[in-house]
Amino acid sequence: MTANDPPAPPLAPVAQRRPTVRSFHGDDVEDPYEWLRAKDDPEVIAHLEAENAYTKSRTAHLEALRDRIFDEIKGRTLETDLSVPARRGQWWYYGRTIEGKQYGIQCRAPLASPDDWTPPSLSPDTEVPGEQVLLDGNLEAEGHDFFSLGSFEVTNDGTKMLYGVDVTGDERYTIRVRDLVTAEQLPDVIEGTFAGATFSPDGRFIVYTTVDDAWRPDTVWLHELGTPVETDAKLFHEPDERYWVGAGFTRSDRYLVIGLGSSITSEEWLVDADDLRSEPRVVWPRVEGVEYDSEHAVVDGQDVLYVLHNDGALDFELVRVAASDPSGPREVVIAHRAGERLLGASTFRDWGVVAYRRDGIARIALLDYATHAVREIGFDEPLYSVGTGGNPEWAPPLLRLGYGSFVTPGTVLDYEIATGELHLRKRQPVLGGYEPSDYAQARVWATAADGTQVPISLVWNRSFGDAGESPRPLHLYGYGSYEHSIEPAFSVPRLSELDRGVIFAVAHVRGGGEMGRRWYEDGKLLAKRNTFTDFVDCARHLVEAEYTTPSQLVAEGGSAGGLLMGAVANLAPELFAGIVADVPFVDALTTILDPSLPLTVIEWDEWGDPLHDPIVYGYMKSYTPYENVRPDASYPRILAVTSLNDTRVLYVEPAKWVARLREHGVDALLKCEMVAGHGGVSGRYNAWRERAFELAWLLDVLGAADGA
Repeated sequence: MTANDPPAPPLAPVAQRRPTVRSFHGDDVEDPYEWLRAKDDPEVIAHLEAENAYTKSRTAHLEALRDRIFDEIKGRTLETDLSVPARRGQWWYYGRTIEGKQYGIQCRAPLASPDDWTPPSLSPDTEVPGEQVLLDGNLEAEGHDFFSLGSFEVTNDGTKMLYGVDVTGDERYTIRVRDLVTAEQLPDVIEGTFAGATFSPDGRFIVYTTVDDAWRPDTVWLHELGTPVETDAKLFHEPDERYWVGAGFTRSDRYLVIGLGSSITSEEWLVDADDLRSEPRVVWPRVEGVEYDSEHAVVDGQDVLYVLHNDGALDFELVRVAASDPSGPREVVIAHRAGERLLGASTFRDWGVVAYRRDGIARIALLDYATHAVREIGFDEPLYSVGTGGNPEWAPPLLRLGYGSFVTPGTVLDYEIATGELHLRKRQPVLGGYEPSDYAQARVWATAADGTQVPISLVWNRSFGDAGESPRPLHLYGYGSYEHSIEPAFSVPRLSELDRGVIFAVAHVRGGGEMGRRWYEDGKLLAKRNTFTDFVDCARHLVEAEYTTPSQLVAEGGSAGGLLMGAVANLAPELFAGIVADVPFVDALTTILDPSLPLTVIEWDEWGDPLHDPIVYGYMKSYTPYENVRPDASYPRILAVTSLNDTRVLYVEPAKWVARLREHGVDALLKCEMVAGHGGVSGRYNAWRERAFELAWLLDVLGAADGA
């Protein structure tokens, strides 16, 4: 070797093989990398740091591209901005972002008058009269590498504020309380809580939840301000490890609702808000496989509950019952309609709102209490997403909506109940001359092996021609679990790939909720393989229809979508040039077999119980990615991203997976954030850099970086 020779490529870390044996149902499985689970072992930390160093070295040539993509994201973002104010009580509440600052700032300003329902139009360079800064996330994050706000609320009278902070990424929050009149911190400090704490309507109490050793929210507590935390009252505890627990007040402030849920069963309990120490009373006793949730309203002077449920109604129906006797007669408000999934109902003093999904698109309608008639709010785009948000008031004349699509930036609308008029309050600014008409979106359909039609959403930059005219680089995203739907939503970072000629696509595979409850049922438990084969069939369709070629196709998914990525890598490695797996659930069987691990038992309704059922064990073993890496296959390039403090999908899963892939010569990289949780790094600039890293790798694989 001479001085002019290029440096030798870096060597990938090699995890030591320290076999342990897993034995269930007469099946002994040797696992050489289970020792990587010991998070506090210095050897494990050293291995993860070596993986990070290797990934840094292998991607060093992409540094300039990463910087360009980061600058593009930053350059398209109005860094100093304000959200649209939402009215609550005598105040308008809104958020600020400031150029150079990682975190948002929570603010408020007084109403002009009690009849003031039109939110003030705020400008970053104009002073807001009477503005109060309630919480500056940048100040709270000082001295910490991670910061997340899990609870934030102000009392109805506007005099006190609570906020819950996590500074490690483990999703356990410390609640503090501030007097907004004196600006003093109150002595109340509650540690180890889950997200979503709330004040009682009179502001005397805080209702919060805590988690068990498996990170399952299992207990609801009542804290009286000014009293020791040790004396807090336990309002409710759920011992069944399959259920999580949450609590919140109805919009009417009439009841505290304590909700329990597994993947397939739910139950609610009501507590009178004016007597929070009274015994909770059940709405409907739980029945295995029946899900429901209730909303309080007052109709003809009577307290009623609108209950959305799936008891004999696969895609749910909406009924009305007396709040005093919820198990009594049910009046059908919206009957079950097969294939049209009712998603939720919200109640206000004079009218209600229902959300549903038809033909794969989420929709919103007004509900008339007297006639049960629904008035759908229509939109012109063929693909879009819409939902309610920022509606804390009980009797508003307007309904706040959030709207967007693949080509329309996030938009805030107010729907006027009396006239049906939509008022545009704000559209997400996209700097640099963005024109929605320069881009196109469409939906196409792939035929799965069993004949099922699977929708695929596409978005692309028109300047490169129409999608499907000739093969182009294509980025295919998928998830397909928990009935979660991937909505047509706008993304600033995505523009950096669209403007380089990449088509972005979403495979709406079974296991998600896009096509109704049956779509979900057909992609879970012993039908889980449909999720994986649907994605493969979508990829194959895009190749056969000449949208792309295998050498121009990269797949991406995260969490349960990371399981999807590992599975399709084993099923059809020849279809992809690269795969990005974010916090991937790739050692699924090992995790689901261990009830002591975070959230495992809750997951049995989604994946099955392999601990007690040998059929489920065998089925999961047949697809779990870590155990099905093929020594005879030629795999695409793989990038796995994880976080050391993730409590939902532990870092050890991708660490083991990458180690096994490398045994068979796969070009696999592991990037582990050493101070982060399931959602990755905190702070918007950090998040942009993280996404720039992934996009640069993706574009490099696609050969689409030259136009940068």
